Amino acid sequence: MTYETVDLSGKVAVITGASSGIGESLARLLHAHGVKLGLLSRSGKDLGLDGSLVRAGDVGDRATVEAFVADTAAEFGRIDIAVANAGVGSYGQFLDVPTAHEDEMIRTNVQGTINLYHAAVPHIVAAGGGDLVTVASEAGRRGLPGEAVYSASKFAQIGLTRALDNELREKGVRATNIAPGGVWTHFAIDDHRGRTDGSEQLQGMMRPDDIAELIYFVLTRPRHFRILETALRPMTEAQWG
Repeated sequence: MTYETVDLSGKVAVITGASSGIGESLARLLHAHGVKLGLLSRSGKDLGLDGSLVRAGDVGDRATVEAFVADTAAEFGRIDIAVANAGVGSYGQFLDVPTAHEDEMIRTNVQGTINLYHAAVPHIVAAGGGDLVTVASEAGRRGLPGEAVYSASKFAQIGLTRALDNELREKGVRATNIAPGGVWTHFAIDDHRGRTDGSEQLQGMMRPDDIAELIYFVLTRPRHFRILETALRPMTEAQWG
């Protein structure tokens, strides 16, 4: 019996937070499989992926995201996949986390995801269906100490994606939450966000390529079923709750 997976060659994907970490790994993997890419990040870093559309911007600004998605659709003629990957974190006791960090987590993690899907969903429906993939977190499945507002933002992402699954399934749109535990990136290292480069906490964490490969697996499953959520943890990370 032959198991028919989805061939992504020629598909069009928009990815936020695409300049480093999980976003960069995913962009490189999808490009290697023939996917045409629209890449948005704060820096607008060009990854050298031939034919990709690259934009700099803040996902928390709806006009910026709408323009990015519209430019991608105009460049490639359609959009099949939207990956809400942009995210920021800040770790510490609830009363000690700076208000500016709290505001940024809500703006980037929650409003940024809403903005991307608001802009991309009409194009994906018009293309006859496709995929929404939200890079959430284990923190969005459990309320974790030292991660109160971050957890809240990730719970919001997971709730949004689950609701969109219910709304869009009959239109051929699959909506999947990816909920990793610790991933070794520069996430939350800068600006006194609770992690420091080289800290023991980072040892043994998963790598961005691990998450990119999982997203690729989700996207290539046959379209007669959908994966609602995947949760994964490094072997060095204890079970919470």
